[in-house]
Parts: sequence; C-alpha cells; structure tokens
Amino acid sequence: MFDRRTVVTGALALVATPAFAKDPKVSFAVPDGACDCHHHIYDPRFAYQPNAVLKPPYATVQDYRGLQKKLGTSRNVMVQPSSYGTDNSCLLDVLAQMGDAARAVCVVNASVTDGELKKLHAAGTRGVRIQFGLGNPVAADEVMPLAKRIAGMGWHIQTNMPAEQLVAMESLLLSLPCPVIVDHLGRATDVGQPQYDTVRKLLESGHGWVKVSGAYLYGGGTAPDYAGASRAAKGYIATAPERCVWGSDWPHPDATKVLNPVAMPDDVSLLNLMPGWAPDEKLRHRILVENPEKFYGFDPGKRPKAL
Repeated sequence: MFDRRTVVTGALALVATPAFAKDPKVSFAVPDGACDCHHHIYDPRFAYQPNAVLKPPYATVQDYRGLQKKLGTSRNVMVQPSSYGTDNSCLLDVLAQMGDAARAVCVVNASVTDGELKKLHAAGTRGVRIQFGLGNPVAADEVMPLAKRIAGMGWHIQTNMPAEQLVAMESLLLSLPCPVIVDHLGRATDVGQPQYDTVRKLLESGHGWVKVSGAYLYGGGTAPDYAGASRAAKGYIATAPERCVWGSDWPHPDATKVLNPVAMPDDVSLLNLMPGWAPDEKLRHRILVENPEKFYGFDPGKRPKAL
C-alpha cells in the first residue's frame, strides 16, 4: 500500500524529469577542496512546516554524497530550505554528519536568542538567509537588526528574492554592517537588467558577493548553454572574481513545483558551464576553492580530495 506522501513524492519525481538524456562527465579537472556553495538537504526525519510552499521529495546527506562523487567536489555549504522555516534542526544534523568539510547558512528571525546563534556558529553556520516569496520567515524590517547581531560573529546575510525586491532593497543591502551574498545570479537572466546592475554595485562596493548558480532558473536561456544567464555570470566574474562562488542548487526544489516547474537540470552539465565562465584554471581555482575558504572559513591547509 502507498500513503498519500509516497504518491505525491512519486508524482513530483515524474514532473522533475532531467533536461538532459545523456550522462555527461565533468569537462575539466576539479581541484582539491572545490566547494559547492549552495545546496539543500530534505530529510524525512524532520517535518516540513505546515505552511511550506515547497515540499519536495526527500534528498538526504547520503544522496548528496553521491552527487559529490559525480562532480568531484569535496566541500559544501548546506543552505536552510524554505520548507523548514526557522527550524534549523535538519541543518544542525547535516553539519554533524558532514564534519569540517561542511558549512551552513541558517534561517532565523529577530526572535533568535544569542544562545541559539552561538550553537549554530559552533556547529559550522556562517550566515543567515533572507528569502522572500516562499513564506517570508524573516521580515524586511528584521534584516538590519539581524545583520548588526551577526556582524561580530563573522557571518553574512544571504539574499534570495524577486528581482524587483532586490533592486528596491539595494540601499539597505549596501548599508549592512556585514557582507552580503546574492543567490542565483540575483535572478538576472542577462546583462543590463536592473537586478544585474544592483548585484554589480554590490560587487563593486567591495561589500557584496554573488553565487554564480541557478543558471537554469528564471528564464536565462535554455540548456546546455543558458546564454543569457551565462552572460550575467561572466559579467560578475569579470567585475569581482575574488567575490564569486559557485553552487549546484541541488536537489533543485524549483523543478519539483506542481505548478509551472522549471526543467530539472543535469548537475554535471551545470558544473560544465564553469570553463565557459572562467576559462583560466587559476580563476576557476579561485572561484571553487579560495573564495569559499575566505567566505565560509574553510582551512586552506586542509583541502580534502574528491570523494
């Protein structure tokens, strides 16, 4: 017999059909210590929030280690998904399982205690994610107070929001007392857009970082090149190569929406965009290894080899 959860999960898996029929291989030498700076974990031991917009099929640490073997990455940053709201129990469990090769970005609001922040920091958390459009667990007027509380811990604010909201919050983000990193190219689908210009301003200020991730999201072109998103990624890398990091966005929760899902991308093909964005081996090393070490506090003297 199948319960409703099993049936729904199976249906979502069918919706999330990969956009690639082949099984590509990584097209370049992935360096030791390469970091996937944006992925999620969905563990059935931890309940989704009742009002969660996204309730994707489960994707565990064991599943993720399989992805690491395919990609050749050996470090990772688990980002608290909207499905868990401000309950970071799964995040803490992931950090305990994955050890010093992992870091995390949590979701907390203004009610978080100093003790909770210290616990999260000790476990390997290094930032707070501000996300609008999927439940909004953190209000816009909480961003500055949170930033002031975490600045002394060496943490950052990570943003994921509709493009027009990112542009509207530009002045606030530039004024925060801690670094800011923008998810998924700032949802830019090409150069010359308002959201692209906002991310460029953050980068040029020396205050902002960007994740050159999520090229398959938001309509920045089609697989395998994602031409518009790729132009945005190359523009950011040319602007501030020392403040760009890469992420897989695995397991691609937006590709499991029942309504209007994006096509499930192939993870290897997404990583294979990197040589086009950063043709030089030293530049790829900076984006995949050195920048994550600086931003998330990995030890440069302990670069793990690929799994």
